[in-house]
Order: sequence, then structure tokens, then C-alpha cells
Amino acid sequence: MSHIDPTPGQYAYDRYAPEPHQPERRRTGGARRAALTIQTLADIAAGFLVLWIALHLLGANEGNVFVEFVRGSAELLSWWSQDIFTMDTEGLRVLLNHGLPALIYLAVGHGVAARLNRA
Repeated sequence: MSHIDPTPGQYAYDRYAPEPHQPERRRTGGARRAALTIQTLADIAAGFLVLWIALHLLGANEGNVFVEFVRGSAELLSWWSQDIFTMDTEGLRVLLNHGLPALIYLAVGHGVAARLNRA
């Protein structure tokens, strides 16, 4: 009788083995945590900016404590983009001057997080 080699994937434990042509990557818990933290902070920053845009466009009472807090947070997060767009329409101006930083925070935050997860 001759010895017959099993075909790859024949046994259940074979599917958990890394492919021979792919190097095994070791991700540290710290890199994953840092990526998740960066991604979460970017999401929160964009969330405040989008919330302020929505509150402003819907005509929320700017004397309300919550609305004041959201506006202050949005102004702090978008200080660098204020008056990039100077439109006559107030709603469009707020949308563009706060929407741009929201998109940039999301793109940069998620990009950095993806890079950390790949490393």
C-alpha cells in the first residue's frame, strides 16, 4: 500500500492554518486600540459638526443650553475653516463651512485608523 497525502482543506484544522504564500501579520493590541480611538474621535467630531448643521438649518433655538453647547463645540472644531465660503445665504454658509471639516475629519481619521490596522 502506498501513502496518500491528504488534499489541502480535507481536514477541519487545515482551514485555520495560514496560507503558505501569505506572511502572517501580528497586530498588537495597542495599534488596534489606537486605530479605534482615532476613528471614534473623528466620528464624534464629525457628529458634532453635522448636528450643528442640522440644528441651524432646522432653526433650533440658539438660546437653548444644548444648542449653545453643540454650536460651541462645532465652532471649536471648525475654527480653521471659518469663512472659507462666504455665501449670502446663512444656511449654505454654515453647511459648507462646517461640512468641509466634518468630511476631512472623517477621511483623515478613518484613513489613519485603516493604516494603523494594516501595519
